[in-house]
Amino acid sequence: MEENKVKEQKDFDILNKMKNLPGGLVIIPLVIAVVLATFVPQVFQIGGYVTALFYEGNACMMGFFLIVCGSMINIKQVGMPLYKGVIMTGTKFLLGVVIGLLVGKLCGPEGFLGIAPFVLIATITNSNGSLYISLSSQFGNATDTGAISILSLNDGPFFTLIALGATGLANIPVKSLIAVLVPLLIGFIWGNLDKGFRDACKTAQPIVTFFMTISIGAKTDVKTILTAGASGIVLGLISAATAVIFFFVINLLLPKKERNAMGAAIGTTALNSAMTPAAVAEADPSMAQYTSMATAQCATASIITLFLCPFITAAFDKYMQKKQKGIYSPEGWAHDKTLAAQK
Repeated sequence: MEENKVKEQKDFDILNKMKNLPGGLVIIPLVIAVVLATFVPQVFQIGGYVTALFYEGNACMMGFFLIVCGSMINIKQVGMPLYKGVIMTGTKFLLGVVIGLLVGKLCGPEGFLGIAPFVLIATITNSNGSLYISLSSQFGNATDTGAISILSLNDGPFFTLIALGATGLANIPVKSLIAVLVPLLIGFIWGNLDKGFRDACKTAQPIVTFFMTISIGAKTDVKTILTAGASGIVLGLISAATAVIFFFVINLLLPKKERNAMGAAIGTTALNSAMTPAAVAEADPSMAQYTSMATAQCATASIITLFLCPFITAAFDKYMQKKQKGIYSPEGWAHDKTLAAQK
């Protein structure tokens, strides 16, 4: 008995404590990685397994995570991931185009506060797929994770070029879509054929999330914010604020049993959006004068949303839990019966 007590006292239960903290499995490793990347970046560059796992491992970890998540998609629910992906991608694209074109009409090509219209489009139509997947492990379900196969279409300059009328230079990223679908399909098929595999993946999910998020933050340097200045920060805040719109609009389009906080999780900008200004300048040389600043602005926006989105998503998750408790708890039923009796 005494030996068991000693063992229990030595168990710090770190993983469960992080899971209990809203967004903890994403925020904690993210902060650790960004601080290290800013002040001691060489720690990720010592080579060997350290660099392979913590710096270059994002794509590999994300692929493994997609297998894990694919295993938890029930074959009876295959239509929902597709539907969610379509409405998330479509809503994000439409909002980005509307805001960008509206600013262009009112303020011209220079935009406002030094933020060009095409930068707004590039920022809002793009989303951080890795962060979305990480958040889906804590605030969503397997169908939310499965939606990434469609949501990944907004990576890169594709939608921005369409919005700017440069579709002749844009190629549909079919290979990228296939690359996302393959690990999902592996997990989906195996998980539906083997319950033991599905259970093992469910246990591994939070651990994979933790280490995948470190590899995301390892490439993010706080110094980037200083390059773009206030305009980059404002752009990031605008992108993060769209999470509120996405949360309500997407939940309106989903059946009640599928509604959760994951709509807010697409209120992000991926670091790969920083490559979009160069692609836009290639399509339209008149935009070349904005490329340098626009690149820094997009990179800054990605950092701002990287930190804010988990908190926003966690806040909406709490809101949903309270709402569901009020509707579905015995107290809520009693309240409904009382109102019915009064009528």
